[in-house]
Amino acid sequence: MSFSKPNASAATRTKNRTPNDRNASSGMCSVCVDDCPGICEIGKSAFRSVENLYPQPFGVITAGADKEYPVDFSHLNIMGTAVGAVGIAPDSDKAIFDNVNTETRLGKDKGIKLKMPIMIPGLGSTKVAKTHWDGLAIGSAISGTALTIGENVGGMDEQSKISNGKITHCPDLEYRVKTYQSWQQDGYGLIVMQENVEDSRLGILEYGVEKLGVQAVEMKWGQGAKDIGGEVKINNLEKAKMLRDRGYIVLPDPYDNEVAGSFGKSFKEFERHSRVGMVNEDDFVKRVKALRNAGAKYVFLKTGAYRPADLARAVWYCSIAGVDVLTVDGAGGGTGMSPWHMMNEWGVPTLYISALTYNYVHQLASKGHYVPDIILAGGFAFEDDIFKAFALGAPYVKAVGMARSPLCASHVGTVVANQIKEGKIDKFIADYGSNVEEIFVLASKVKRLFGTGKKEVPPNALGLYSYYQRLSQGLRQLMCGSRKFALEYITRDDIVTLTRDAADVTGITYIMDADKAEAQKILSGKGSKSKTKPVAKAKTVTKEKAVKKAAPSKTKPAAKAASAVMPKAKTAVKKKGGK
Repeated sequence: MSFSKPNASAATRTKNRTPNDRNASSGMCSVCVDDCPGICEIGKSAFRSVENLYPQPFGVITAGADKEYPVDFSHLNIMGTAVGAVGIAPDSDKAIFDNVNTETRLGKDKGIKLKMPIMIPGLGSTKVAKTHWDGLAIGSAISGTALTIGENVGGMDEQSKISNGKITHCPDLEYRVKTYQSWQQDGYGLIVMQENVEDSRLGILEYGVEKLGVQAVEMKWGQGAKDIGGEVKINNLEKAKMLRDRGYIVLPDPYDNEVAGSFGKSFKEFERHSRVGMVNEDDFVKRVKALRNAGAKYVFLKTGAYRPADLARAVWYCSIAGVDVLTVDGAGGGTGMSPWHMMNEWGVPTLYISALTYNYVHQLASKGHYVPDIILAGGFAFEDDIFKAFALGAPYVKAVGMARSPLCASHVGTVVANQIKEGKIDKFIADYGSNVEEIFVLASKVKRLFGTGKKEVPPNALGLYSYYQRLSQGLRQLMCGSRKFALEYITRDDIVTLTRDAADVTGITYIMDADKAEAQKILSGKGSKSKTKPVAKAKTVTKEKAVKKAAPSKTKPAAKAASAVMPKAKTAVKKKGGK
């Protein structure tokens, strides 16, 4: 079987002419005919060329791989139990899911506190990130969760001021930071600023720490969507030239007269690309030290789905440099312009890289080395994903990264509010009401908790907050069923694998081998505190034996004799059975 679905995807706006008859490896229709206009990826590439490398249309979508990996998180199941409670009194009136604590702490000093273990790991210069920033920032802040300003924001802002090659003022960065900070509640949550090669050259993180009061900064080696630099599309010739002047790779060359003359005709968008980094241990340690000296309280590293040796480098470098948090992003997801086939066909998938991360971190910790707190990312969307990530990486995983799902929740909040405003509510939504208070079930609560007159939580933030509250309750219910009343109590024994293959990949016990020793101890009576002995096995008395035993006497009719004996046989069985 093929795990991939090449040559036709909604992501690239392509399809097969004969979708039920196609070659599994190439994705081509079984019969490719001369009169087909080119609706598959190969055909569309014949007239749109490199445009068809990327999910479309840029700026209003996010995309995630549709490759089906041999093993993924669905091959893990969460184990519940009927006994005891960890982290709370084993009392049915106290051990209820509403009493489960989903707060988490991160950093060497554990000074970062989150109400829920969620980090949006890096939304930068893409149009979709900027469009939804208010919803993401405000929604994250009032939820007490973390948010990262991704790469290239400073360099992309046309209003940025650059002196001697360094950023001295950036309105977009300032707005993003202050939007989050102004909605923070009781010290929960965190805003993080990220850098790539171009950001480092521009001094973005130093600017964030010194001018904007950012406490946490993050170096970036890559992401799960791609193993090259960040990419966006530019639909303005002058901006394309500006970015070229600021050191970015811009294709085609906006200074080429022929290119400039074709812009708006044969093509309408330039590609802006970032450079790949060149990692080495000495430079990494020096950069961490420089960021600390610049005033950064917390230093993070985010690494993508590179080969296992690079993951080992990330773990080791973070250990020797004293990095606070390491985010590991598995292959398959993306919020910006990642090449579609790269998203599907490169890198280590999330379950595999999560298992490797545990192995490497645990190896160092077992030898007494410092290890950073771990955030796992790569396609997570629901409460069971959070639980499984914590269990698989216990006790080192302290949060999960989510990006596409929060963007979806924020986007839907905006769409629903606009429909209400325009009086054109979709039938699916209209079933719940006709105004914000009726349709958004948490609208009144949010207004009561966070509305302050002049400040009103916008619909996109309400959408994100509502989604996070669903995750919160769902997670607490799962944890209660497993009798774990705080995240720190989740262990690797709280999950099992459904296949031997998944057990080989993760080191987690196969379901049919789970609890074997304990089960045998219980069945032997050694694990029971009760003094009561098991009920003896009752002897079976068949109808034939009963009739034979009660052979008819000469004084009684056979039929009556049999009916007289059968009740006695049943009574005897009951006595021997102990009831």
